[in-house]
Amino acid sequence: MINEENQAKIETAVKMILEAVGEDPTRDGLQETPARVARMYQEVFSSLNAPAFDNYKLFPVEETTEMVLIKDISFYSMCEHHLLPFFGVVHVAYIPNHKQVMGLSKIPRLIDYCAKRPNVQERMTVNIAAELTRILDPKGVAVAVSARHMCMEMRGVEKTGSHTETSYYTGEFKTNNALKSEFLQRTIG
Repeated sequence: MINEENQAKIETAVKMILEAVGEDPTRDGLQETPARVARMYQEVFSSLNAPAFDNYKLFPVEETTEMVLIKDISFYSMCEHHLLPFFGVVHVAYIPNHKQVMGLSKIPRLIDYCAKRPNVQERMTVNIAAELTRILDPKGVAVAVSARHMCMEMRGVEKTGSHTETSYYTGEFKTNNALKSEFLQRTIG
C-alpha cells in the first residue's frame, strides 16, 4: 500500500514530468492526472509491499495426474527499464507430488503476484516457477510466457505486434524431453 507521503511524491513527480515535456499540469484535462497515476501505481506495483505469496489452497488427492496445465492466463506487468507495460499470456504446468494439488484459481493469482512489480519478462518467468515450486514441491514445473512490450512497440524499434517468448523448466520437465514436448504442443501448438 502506498502511504500518503509516497502518494504525494508520485503526484509531485508526475506534475514535474508533465511540465518537463511541455504540458501545463493545471489545465482541465490534466489536473487530476497526478493523483490518478499515483493510484494506478499503487495497483500495478501492489506486490512490492505484499508479504510472500500465501493466497493459495492445497488439496489432497488420492491419485495425481501426470500434468496439471493451466494455459492462456492473461497478465499485465511494467518493464523496469522504461516503466511501460508489457502484457500477454502465461502457460503453467506442474507434475503433482505428495498427493496434493493447488486450487486452480490460485495459479492466476500467483501470476498476478509475480507480475505486479517492475519486471523483466525473463525474471518473471523464473519467479512464477520458483513460487510454484516453493508452495507445492512438485516433481517438475514448466512456465511459458508470451508477451507484447510497449517499450518495443511505442518507442525505439516500434515493431507493433511483436511477441517475446520465454520459458523455464524444472524437474521432470527439464529432464524428460517427451514431457517438455507435450507441454509445448499443448500450449503453443
